[in-house]
Amino acid sequence: MSDETVKQSGGSQEKAPISIPRYFKNDAPLARRDPHKQLLSSLDRLISEYPPHHVPPGGGLYYGPISVAFLFYALHNLYPDLKLEDYPLNTWSAAYIEQAQTHIKDFPAPSPSKCGVSNDIMSLLALYAVTAHDPDTVKELCDHAAVMLEPETNNEWLYGRAGYLYLLRLVRGAFAKDKETTELIEDTADEVIENIMASPRPWKWHGKAYVGAAHGAIGIITQIVLTDPSWAPKLEAELGALLSYQYESGNFPSSLPPGRDRLVQFCHGAPGVVSSLLSIRPYFSGLHERIDRVVATARECIWERGLLTKEPCLCHGISGNALALDDKHFEHFMTYTTGHEIKSMGKDGMLEKSDDPSALWCGEAGRAWAWAIADKQLDKRFLGYNDI
Repeated sequence: MSDETVKQSGGSQEKAPISIPRYFKNDAPLARRDPHKQLLSSLDRLISEYPPHHVPPGGGLYYGPISVAFLFYALHNLYPDLKLEDYPLNTWSAAYIEQAQTHIKDFPAPSPSKCGVSNDIMSLLALYAVTAHDPDTVKELCDHAAVMLEPETNNEWLYGRAGYLYLLRLVRGAFAKDKETTELIEDTADEVIENIMASPRPWKWHGKAYVGAAHGAIGIITQIVLTDPSWAPKLEAELGALLSYQYESGNFPSSLPPGRDRLVQFCHGAPGVVSSLLSIRPYFSGLHERIDRVVATARECIWERGLLTKEPCLCHGISGNALALDDKHFEHFMTYTTGHEIKSMGKDGMLEKSDDPSALWCGEAGRAWAWAIADKQLDKRFLGYNDI
């Protein structure tokens, strides 16, 4: 994921060679590409270069076949008539799901150290529940709350309780007319949130008090508030404290106490904080002015230092940084995520390739999601994090 992340899976990135800088200068004139054309190109690369049976299993919604299936599920809702090689997008989603299901016996059960959006078992359950509209699968997903109540369970989004809250929101949206199932989901969410809130502060992951979206406080606060906004007043002081951690540069530290001002990406740094703040801002009326100032300063930092040499992706690349910007700045950053531009960066020796090039959060599937947002002019949200 980043230089700061403990490597637990294929979703992580190795450190860049010393010869490659962290980012390149943003000094080109403002530019724009046709988003629909780029979306189609991205999806074509995805299915041709990473067909379902070629994507290694594992990774949940973060990387691997389930993450690609989730992209196609989401895009089918946006483009119900779109076909790739004569197949609708939900058929492609099913094909990637099948690849994951053939390896289901190899997937570890949810555990206190891996129960967030990267967990395969729970991600499969959530995706099957919404596509098949199956209440029994929802009950099975909610049964995994027992792991969430273990005292040593992580709280963050990628491997912990906060990620489980996202999965509960995902299925809740598909059962709005089913009172019994909705009540089960909400009761489960209440229990998990209460456990997160009862955890010692600062929340820690691998012994460190992280700040960012993937493992840190802003990610945990975001998942709680988007799941149940009634908790916002009890989190206002913590969010206010988090805003005060912003560096003069506009960036945010990866963890506390603050170290070097280095990483400008979704998982650790300003982009993840900005996207989180924009999605929870409506629930913190007392912090509106502070949030707006923080976002404005953070965007200046992203604009200056956000053209990363890591392969464009949502978690630690230009696609994710673009989603933290607005209007013409967003469009300009997106021009660096085209297939042609990525090839050019590779030829110039300015590209750190992804370990998971097909993935929703580490590769092509995430680039497609960002192009869909540009094409449909949707709110700039991260699929699997704050899109619901």
